[in-house]
Amino acid sequence: MSQSLQLILEDADGQQQPASCERFAVLWQGREVWIQQDGSGQLLIGVDTEEGDSEYANLVLRPLASNLVGIQLEMEPMGDEDAGHVHGPDCGHDH
Repeated sequence: MSQSLQLILEDADGQQQPASCERFAVLWQGREVWIQQDGSGQLLIGVDTEEGDSEYANLVLRPLASNLVGIQLEMEPMGDEDAGHVHGPDCGHDH
């Protein structure tokens, strides 16, 4: 299966331009939100963390309609067990 994503970029006038790439990022709320395929047809979405970050960015999906979801970026303190999150092997954080 091809890893290349086929994109359609649309400007404010509604003009569409096709493009393709292996992965792409959207700069959103000061974070890079990366989108790529995983080789089995699934779409992976992740938020990069950088050295010195004090928070993890979590993506929360909520259904809006039969064919739409809303994505919300929520920040969670790193390593602060008092904040209610204890890091473990199943938390999904790279630590």
